[in-house]
Amino acid sequence: MSRRPARRREAFDKTAAVAFAPMLTPAELDALRLSLQVALVAVSFSLPLAVACAWLLARHTFPGKSLVDAVVHLPLVLPPVVVGYFLLVLFGMKGPLGAWLYETFGIRLIFTRWGAALAAAVMSFPLMVRAIRLALDAVDQGLEAAARTLGASRIDVFFSITLPLMLPGILSGCIVAFAAALGDFGATITFVGNVQGETQTLSLAIYSLTQSPDGDRAALRLVLISLALAILALTISEWLAQRVRRYIGRA
Repeated sequence: MSRRPARRREAFDKTAAVAFAPMLTPAELDALRLSLQVALVAVSFSLPLAVACAWLLARHTFPGKSLVDAVVHLPLVLPPVVVGYFLLVLFGMKGPLGAWLYETFGIRLIFTRWGAALAAAVMSFPLMVRAIRLALDAVDQGLEAAARTLGASRIDVFFSITLPLMLPGILSGCIVAFAAALGDFGATITFVGNVQGETQTLSLAIYSLTQSPDGDRAALRLVLISLALAILALTISEWLAQRVRRYIGRA
């Protein structure tokens, strides 16, 4: 009997054991930690703007609305490298916004983790806006009108009726955007490069490892971690949305 199948199984078992090893190298831990930080910052700063943008597009009609809608969703259809190039032109040290931020506040985004968060935020922003807008479209405006007739102000109506009803969409949008920010590659590497410990997120670390002769096993570990994080984020999103819907239904 040939020993080739047994050898293949042994090689696979060794690779799987290494891949599922709980210990990661310091560089891999830095990439994981940086990815989580970048995604959290991206979602946190994008959320208020996403809610405002979704409200504007869903509840108002104005000249140029179609153009604004197209610009908001442009990162979904443009190659990520193109988005990163535009960020580089605008926020680079010689760009109009980048030069102003550096000269006025001493803030430099290029080749920093904050620039990576900006790139992730731009790429994930349309997903958040879309989820919040769909939730806002599903809100019964008759309830808002009834509250207005009873003397509630617009702000009171928004925080007491509209916001709770659109909360499932907000939660889903945030978590999906978080997962998308974790996996961004093209815009990040174009805008802030691939600096270990500063801008090297999981995606960039996987790319670097696949370019090295002995990086296959480490790359597989990070791929499995990325897959687990994405599945976890989507599962949490669905679970939270269901819990909020049940809570609203009982309220």
